[in-house]
Amino acid sequence: MHPDPAFRWEDRAAMRAYVAEAGFGALFAATPQGPHVAHVPALFVAEDRLGFHLARGNALARHLDGAETLFVVHGPDAYISPDWYGLPDQVPTWNYCAVELQGRARRMDDGALVDLLDRLSAEHEARLAPKPGWMRGKMAPGLFDRMLAGIVGFTLDVAAWRGTRKLGQNKPAHARLAAADALEAAGGRAVARLMREAAR
Repeated sequence: MHPDPAFRWEDRAAMRAYVAEAGFGALFAATPQGPHVAHVPALFVAEDRLGFHLARGNALARHLDGAETLFVVHGPDAYISPDWYGLPDQVPTWNYCAVELQGRARRMDDGALVDLLDRLSAEHEARLAPKPGWMRGKMAPGLFDRMLAGIVGFTLDVAAWRGTRKLGQNKPAHARLAAADALEAAGGRAVARLMREAAR
């Protein structure tokens, strides 16, 4: 998390919605071979519990059960030119949003893993409407069970939520809006929109 308190994001409901909308992040943990990261789809299976899966052959999989982990979701980001503020003596910076969820990982049983996979596909297929949703029943008999053997499911009980919304909140509103306009003109619409929201 960014050390400047102006960028601290403490709205738990908003961070949870942000993670749920992204549905994907980077999971970090220490292993005897050093730190490892896995890039995984995830969803909340309870209020403060995240569910995810990774390939059984992933180097992190055999070290996760009981491990302290960090799940990071990165949102939009953009380089900010100091010229855009219309203020003297500024420096280049980077604006971004990110959420870090820290907690202990626990391995799921196969029943919970199947439920997680069904929920993951249902949630993301729903975003593709009006396309008819995909379901595992469309697969050849026995294929899902064979593929299930190649992955491992886990939950992460979130003990700490840390969020950063670094969007120029330490600048005067007129300078932040000027930078947002210039950024949008350069193609950075997502961060420009967030900067305008932060200026309200």
